[in-house]
Amino acid sequence: MQDIAEQLQAWHASGRSFAVATVVGVSGSAPRDPGAALAVDAAGEAVGSVSGGCVEGAVYELCQAALESGEPVLERFGYSDEDAFAVGLTCGGVLDVFVQPVVPGADPGMDAGLAHVADGTPVALARVIAGPAGLLGTTLAVTADGAVGALSVGPSTVGALERALIAEARAMLDAGRTGRIVLGLDGRPCDEEDRGTVTCFVESYVPAPRMLVFGAIDFAAAVVRIGKFLGYHVTVCDARPVFATTRRFPEADEVVVDWPHRYLDSQLGRLDGRTVLCVLTHDAKFDVPLLERALRLPVGYVGAMGSRRTHRDRHAKLREAGLTDTELARLRSPIGLDLGSRTPEETAVSVAAEIIAHRRGGSCLPLSAGDGPIHHDTAAPESRESRESREPADRRSPHAA
Repeated sequence: MQDIAEQLQAWHASGRSFAVATVVGVSGSAPRDPGAALAVDAAGEAVGSVSGGCVEGAVYELCQAALESGEPVLERFGYSDEDAFAVGLTCGGVLDVFVQPVVPGADPGMDAGLAHVADGTPVALARVIAGPAGLLGTTLAVTADGAVGALSVGPSTVGALERALIAEARAMLDAGRTGRIVLGLDGRPCDEEDRGTVTCFVESYVPAPRMLVFGAIDFAAAVVRIGKFLGYHVTVCDARPVFATTRRFPEADEVVVDWPHRYLDSQLGRLDGRTVLCVLTHDAKFDVPLLERALRLPVGYVGAMGSRRTHRDRHAKLREAGLTDTELARLRSPIGLDLGSRTPEETAVSVAAEIIAHRRGGSCLPLSAGDGPIHHDTAAPESRESRESREPADRRSPHAA
């Protein structure tokens, strides 16, 4: 909901009820990731998207129905073999969409969560999307040092479940992760097929992931632009003040004049598994001290520019500095995919492509070269037969494939 948080907060602040439809599960070639959201207010105004167009009309109607009934609903949309143009995903994927009505002041967890999302406070919004009727739609807003909201069934609280959900949500917040978790009423982890379980969807709202670009060269300007396009908070760092200027890098969020390794040492508390490091200086006096540290940090990606010869020399120096084979294997060098790039812009596309492939598990082969799944970081779609065999008849979606 982060993309539409400003509008949701405006509706909420004015006391206007609305319904939020959130993608809570994806399989196959679905167009949007978990967390994508569409919201509809009581006047029928809509913001956001859950599918890029495939099922927007049906989801809009579900939102209106939820506003009228006041009841949340979990709906599945999938491809229909009988009619490819029926409500569904003609791309062959499956989306699970949770639709929840929101009445300002009625749910402390949702109220606090929307406020945190709007003001930029890191928060995990944990919502019950399947389980006992009394828990469905219950929301907890979990921050690093507290939680707002409560889980209860009738007059009794579910203390163990609530404590477990808060702990799990806080761990997901620390990692910047969004996804489902399944717990028993006693708080123990379970499989989704188990009876007596509660399925929760946890959305982590954290600051944008960081891209640190070391080396204020012409290639860096293009990498900065594509990093911003991909949604990163981009910092350029170089020890040479004549090159590291905001005039040369107007699109960077920060331009820092410092020795790269010293700047990295100052940022340890702001790095996480989503952080990307692009080392573009290809100068040993800058690169080696920086990479010696970077390859030992729990960051998501470390790439370094340079020729094959530069790579071999740098690799030998890093080994002399004491890095292990496992640590050295983390280095993407020469940086980027082999696209035949020459210009700074083409090189930036090469670098961005490698970052995406590394993050998402892509093969780096042309899609036309195979017939496997397009999206590597989602599970294969569940078959209709296996799904219907384990769903009660009264819960099967009329839109399911």
